[in-house]
Amino acid sequence: MSDRNAVRGHAVVVQPGRGPSYWQPVPANGHADPALHPAVTRFEGLSMGYQTIAPGGHIREHSHGDQVELQICFRGRGRVVIDGESHPLTPGTACFLGYDVRHEILNESDEELVMLWVVSPPGLEHFFEAIGRPRRAGEPHPAPFARPADGVAIDRSFGLSAT
Repeated sequence: MSDRNAVRGHAVVVQPGRGPSYWQPVPANGHADPALHPAVTRFEGLSMGYQTIAPGGHIREHSHGDQVELQICFRGRGRVVIDGESHPLTPGTACFLGYDVRHEILNESDEELVMLWVVSPPGLEHFFEAIGRPRRAGEPHPAPFARPADGVAIDRSFGLSAT
């Protein structure tokens, strides 16, 4: 069945706190919340979700070899560093990241930084699950925890290149 037929007449609405959520290890210390992905949309072309970066946390520098990514700053303030060039992040800032573009996100404020992400093809939702821990909406933030011992292998299995 083609994507067109799989999604014809199919709609999904995911309310906040109703989809999967995963606590993320250091240095992000926040959580990732995949909202729309092929398992619920039946569309194999993209995934979308939110990433919350704790105050003082950051998403380490990496690139996606086989995915393009759209990012939109949804709440908070920080910086995105793209191929070594720093750009401010404020609500409404939008970024397009092509294949193999090195990027990192820094939250240098004392408030959470929330980014909306869209990746194509999908798969980032599985990465967050693999490196994180299940989270329930409203539960207290756990103590910071390390990335899995096989984190580099996990990165590579999802087409991520950490630098």
